[in-house]
Amino acid sequence: MNTTTEHSLDARGLNCPLPILRTRKALAGLEDGETLLVISTDPGSVKDMESFCNQTGNELVENASVNGEFRFTIRKSQEKRHG
Repeated sequence: MNTTTEHSLDARGLNCPLPILRTRKALAGLEDGETLLVISTDPGSVKDMESFCNQTGNELVENASVNGEFRFTIRKSQEKRHG
């Protein structure tokens, strides 16, 4: 992966839905435009992260599989506001 990230989250050993829940919490503490590297061992997290980013408006910059681990770089975008 070539993207430099400012923050990271180790979600190895956690199963669905914990990687997504922890990612949501970590992103809440970031400023718009900052990036988060999430490392997971749950194969379901690949589709989950794609769906999560589509639903929340955050950008999935990169995703890769390295030695049985799934790595996601997510850029926080401005929160969607309803109403």
